[in-house]
Amino acid sequence: MAVSQAEGALKGATLGHLLANISGLAPERVLPALAAVLVLALLVFVFKDKRFRANGLQVFAGAAIGAVIVGGWYVSGHLGFGENPETLEQVYFATNTRTLESLSFVAPLAYTLELLMLWTDKSLHASFGIAALLGMVTGAAVVALATRSFRWEGFASLADLRRQIVGALLMGFGGVTAMGCTIGQGLTGVSTLAVGSFIALAGIVGGCVATLKYIAWQAERE
Repeated sequence: MAVSQAEGALKGATLGHLLANISGLAPERVLPALAAVLVLALLVFVFKDKRFRANGLQVFAGAAIGAVIVGGWYVSGHLGFGENPETLEQVYFATNTRTLESLSFVAPLAYTLELLMLWTDKSLHASFGIAALLGMVTGAAVVALATRSFRWEGFASLADLRRQIVGALLMGFGGVTAMGCTIGQGLTGVSTLAVGSFIALAGIVGGCVATLKYIAWQAERE
């Protein structure tokens, strides 16, 4: 299941709706203005770094990822929307949530494993989230092989293995609890201005900062 618009919001609340309630203005007037302010602020934040501005590949990659998020909403919400020939209802055909979705990699991984284990179940099919997950893995492999940068990696030590296992458990628990990952909430959810997604993103950033400071503290002790 990729993060859906309904799922990404905290009971339907977005920053735009909250500001509209506070200001008394109509949401359709507040939302575009708020989106424009946030976009400009983010552009200033990322382009103030001279090294980033000079790295055309990173700039292109950032723009491409953003375009893919928007494309996900369009594909699942427009191209994947139509009339069910059996029930004559208007439905979203290609999503697990039966509503429009964009990218996420937490629930789609679970749905992919379910499809592989129960592939004879006719009610299961390759959804938008599953296709996106497989496409990401396949695309990464193709680029790595084409650029001859593919390499096998393992654990540096037993201590590294323990850290990776603990990190994986925390990542899995956090992804399920927050209903999305750095992509599902940090990009897809935030693109809807959902309050819940901004809370999740703040938790992700805060956790990263705390972990890096802890690692640096440990290194100083050793």
